[in-house]
Amino acid sequence: MPTRQWSTTDFEQMSWHDCHVHGFRVTEGEHGAGEIEFDLDYILEWRCKGEGYSFLVAPATLRFHQVTDLRIAIDWSAPIAALGPFSLAGIERRSEPRPLHTAAVWVLQINWPEGNIQFESTGFTQCTWGREVLSMQQGLAPSERSAA
Repeated sequence: MPTRQWSTTDFEQMSWHDCHVHGFRVTEGEHGAGEIEFDLDYILEWRCKGEGYSFLVAPATLRFHQVTDLRIAIDWSAPIAALGPFSLAGIERRSEPRPLHTAAVWVLQINWPEGNIQFESTGFTQCTWGREVLSMQQGLAPSERSAA
């Protein structure tokens, strides 16, 4: 099965709106920086279908490189927030001056439950790792998240 791949140079053409994140992992690197990896359902296409939408979705790995200054704030304690994958509102990138360099600051806005993840990073790579599924849902069921 062919995989799709993207990198930082594709950022302006990509959208993570309503993508579901099933997990993330922080990996230690050299000199205090590391990597953060997100296991997500990436929405490849939104297809207008009458008064609604269908979605072409594939499981994917989104990996940010040379990550520092990580801040995570996710609140599942609201009375209606069952524990499960969180849904992204989108990913923002901005430049901020530092004493010795200009940092790329990334913010993953979370639309459910409330929260965000923010860090500095040199960039990202993303690749799909499973089959593409046409669905009425924006996220995949566990049985749809296989590599076969």
